[in-house]
Formats: sequence, structure tokens, C-alpha cells
Amino acid sequence: MKTNITLNSLLLLLCLPAANLKASPETFDFKDPKGVNNAVFQLDAPLESVNGSANGISGTVNFDPANPSATTGVIDVAAESLTVQNPLQKEHLHGPNWLDVAKYPDIRFQAQSFVNVKTDGNITTALVTGAFSLHGVTQTISAPLTLTYLPGRLGDRVPGMHGDLLVIRSQFVLKRGDFNIQKGNYEDKVSDDIHLTLAIAGAAAKP
Repeated sequence: MKTNITLNSLLLLLCLPAANLKASPETFDFKDPKGVNNAVFQLDAPLESVNGSANGISGTVNFDPANPSATTGVIDVAAESLTVQNPLQKEHLHGPNWLDVAKYPDIRFQAQSFVNVKTDGNITTALVTGAFSLHGVTQTISAPLTLTYLPGRLGDRVPGMHGDLLVIRSQFVLKRGDFNIQKGNYEDKVSDDIHLTLAIAGAAAKP
């Protein structure tokens, strides 16, 4: 009987590290191997509606499904990847009078805190607050966020790869004037409100 107790205790101790490892945070890489991650933006002014997207997305997010409120991470967008349908508008967008992508090549959001965190199955909703950097200006913003954790599903999205997926979805509004982008100018054609929609997937690859 003593031998059985000792063996059972040993087996329990051996199992604990595996359980702890499973519950530990995973690092998800948002440089999409499929190249389809993108952010969509819209500026709906009285005279014109400007619609475009950006696909130069990278960054990492540390996510623990057992503790989503402890999520940390940074998402970067290459400013030069922002595109609109009209070639002249794109030239102006990238030029020194607007985004000046040569001088300010990166758009970045660094998460700082999560509140109102609610998890139902594999879906977590929260309000994230962090530092948003654009056009050389950094502002603290808050945005609603949905995190969908898909363990073991990386291969379903990218054949030949193994691991987990984390899908981030968010919609929020920025003011271009807050980032010194032609503040107060041309608002009949280029709205001050920038509506952003984000739906991106990050991969935690495994052997």
C-alpha cells in the first residue's frame, strides 16, 4: 500500500509541469505566412469617401487562454503598405504632406491593459488600452477587441504548419488631427475621422 501511494504521488508530481506548461502564455507571430492579414480604413467626408487597406502587418502577442487579461503585445503596420484605389490619392497619402512614410515608416499599437474581459469558450472580448503611434505622434487610445483562440488549428489555415492560432478583431475610430495629419484641412474631401477595421491571425507554430 505504501508503494502504491508513493508511485501515485510521483505520477502526480510528474504531471504537474505538463499542466503548467499547457496553461502558460503562447507567443503568436502576426507576420502572416499566407500574406492575407490586413487592416481596412475608411474616411467618409461630405464630398468623397476614401477607402483603403494595409497588409504590411507584423508583431507578436503573448496570450494565455487561462488568463486573457494578462495579454501583452505589439502590432506594427508598415506605412508604405497603405494603399487606395486611386494612384494619385495613394501618392498624396504616402507623401510628405500627409503620412510622410519615408520619415515615419511604422504605425504601431502597443497594448498596455485589458479591462471588461469576458471569455465564452474560445472567444474573449475586452477593452484594450495602449499606445498608438502614427506620423510621429503617440496617443493613448482604447478600443473593443475580440480574441479567438484556436488551439491546433494553424494547419487548417496554413497547410503544412502545425500549432495554434489567435485571431484578433477590432473596430475603432481615430482622428487624423490628433496625429498632426493636415489638422483642420481638407475635411470636405478627407474626413478627420479614420474608421479602422482589423481582422488578423497570429500563429504559434509547433514542431
